[in-house]
Amino acid sequence: MATQAKPIPEGFRTVTPHICVKGASDAIAFYKKALGAEEISRMMSPDGKGVMHAEIKIGDSIIMLGDEYPGMKIRSPLSLGGSGSSLHIYVNDADSLFQRAVGAGATVTMPMTDMFWGDRYGKVTDPFGHEWGIATHKRDVSKEEMNKAAQEWFSKMRENK
Repeated sequence: MATQAKPIPEGFRTVTPHICVKGASDAIAFYKKALGAEEISRMMSPDGKGVMHAEIKIGDSIIMLGDEYPGMKIRSPLSLGGSGSSLHIYVNDADSLFQRAVGAGATVTMPMTDMFWGDRYGKVTDPFGHEWGIATHKRDVSKEEMNKAAQEWFSKMRENK
């Protein structure tokens, strides 16, 4: 007799990212090396050549991923020429993880910086076209302070163009 399943499976959160990559097996290996990911599961395609579905865990978060299947209109950022989204990771030491990711082959999109919202933050793009924000929250900032600092930051950005 079947038992009652939990509406949200053990280990998952309400929202779980699901990304498409060109070369999922290589991506899983990269995420292990660059971000300390743990592979939870992998289901190969019927021909054994592609990954239909896999799950990795980074910290306390699960990410689903699979290979692209252009015939089914499932395409990766590399095939689309970029990504319209990014993944964000909070860790105890953002600088260390940032350097680990760059050392494993990620490209710096935004250098590590102390940001106006209170995070130590930087961005990298992995070899599969996905952008990752890496952060450590350093201080709590009031809405008023954040708004003022944001205006100053954007003003500097306009001046540097």
